Amino acid sequence: MKLAMLMIVLAAICAAPATAHHAFAAEFDVNNPVKVHGTVTKVEWVNPHAWIYVNVKGADGQVVNWHFELGPPNALFRLGWKKDAIAEGTEVDISGFRAKNGENVGNGRSIILPNGKELFSGGSAPGSEGAGKQ
Repeated sequence: MKLAMLMIVLAAICAAPATAHHAFAAEFDVNNPVKVHGTVTKVEWVNPHAWIYVNVKGADGQVVNWHFELGPPNALFRLGWKKDAIAEGTEVDISGFRAKNGENVGNGRSIILPNGKELFSGGSAPGSEGAGKQ
């Protein structure tokens, strides 16, 4: 009987969907900082990381959409963010670290709003927690 129960528990654990999570260094390059100026197109408040999407005009005039990983929504709330903190259409400056694959993806460190207010991302990038800077 105990063996049957153990097998059922093990089967349930193995059948549960696994969610992959990663360390900063697995996906982003700390030696490749990036700073962009653009217009917010979307903010996604999802777990395990929130995301902000920004249209950035390049030197050639082409618009490219960048997306930046932020911290989990709960960390953003603890840092003083509200869901309406950054509306679509807002021009922002975002600093962070570029993805190792070279795509227009980054791990955000901070976001500067038009009024000069700086929001820290609460993510895994160095300096993104904003401790003592709120």
